[in-house]
Amino acid sequence: MAGRLDGKVCVITGTASGIGAQTAKRFKEEGATVVGVDLNESPGVDLSIQADVTSEDAVRDMYAQTASQFGGVDVLFNNAGISPNDDTSVLETSFEAWQRVQDVNLKSVFLCCKHGIPHLLERSGGSVINTASFVAILGAATSQISYTASKGGVLALSRELGVQFARQGVRVNALCPGPIDTPLLQELYASDEAAAQRRLVHIPMGRFGQAREIANGVLFLASDESSFVTASTFMVDGGISGAYVTPLANE
Repeated sequence: MAGRLDGKVCVITGTASGIGAQTAKRFKEEGATVVGVDLNESPGVDLSIQADVTSEDAVRDMYAQTASQFGGVDVLFNNAGISPNDDTSVLETSFEAWQRVQDVNLKSVFLCCKHGIPHLLERSGGSVINTASFVAILGAATSQISYTASKGGVLALSRELGVQFARQGVRVNALCPGPIDTPLLQELYASDEAAAQRRLVHIPMGRFGQAREIANGVLFLASDESSFVTASTFMVDGGISGAYVTPLANE
């Protein structure tokens, strides 16, 4: 049986763990050639590139290396991102912390689109998926001012690029995950069960999402099944964005 990504060369950033690692695995299962990009080694991919995606030279080179080795590029999943503990309220977050998050979460997406989309145009089209977040459209109860602003920027950037390149066959969509059960979230709530329960109260499904569930959403956007989807805000959030109030489980 043919895979949904047979013959497609896919470049994924942030593949060492979490959503990126699970997406690389799903893409491989569906027949893709996967290039994983991270500061650390990416397991289970066809080519692992250790690169800093905030560096324009590094981003330009990783796409050139991919095209040289595999003949071109068809899919970009710009997923690398950080959410550090020193990014909090606007009253407390330092400029250094603000800028560090902006560089990884937004600047890197700009660079990956700037230097990746030309390779897609050479193939007469392709798919770009940029990782935003549900906080890009909703106010967060716990402030992460630079993270939220960076994801809002990713959302707006993706929408504009989706419109700009639509007639050239390049689709660009913003993926907006809800809270996902990744090592980062586990570490955040491991010492504070009450905080985890407070977060869960806002999720209609009553649980955190799994990285593989997000990877399945990315797979849809990367595949030809989403051929009429571009410039979209693609929510995979367990219903958070659709809820006014969330009923308790026993109601």
